[in-house]
Amino acid sequence: MLRTALDDIGLAQTPFKVRIIETEETARARRFAGSPSFLVDGVDLFESGTTGGSMTCRVYSTADGLRNVPGLRDLRKALKVQAARAARV
Repeated sequence: MLRTALDDIGLAQTPFKVRIIETEETARARRFAGSPSFLVDGVDLFESGTTGGSMTCRVYSTADGLRNVPGLRDLRKALKVQAARAARV
């Protein structure tokens, strides 16, 4: 899904890493907001307000209701916003 979104917005050459959070300790240390999370340069694209970090499943509000992943359109938009912020720095 992330590869598709990056390709769709013209960032086909942008690499990304998938990190697996396997322990509560790692989740707390990284202030993990639940799975799946989408971070760019450490910024959560879908800020959840979770700050403590936890091994939880994440729920996204989409046009089709609550889902375990964001809508593709929402992911594209969030990536564009973050890319624009990065370009201003």
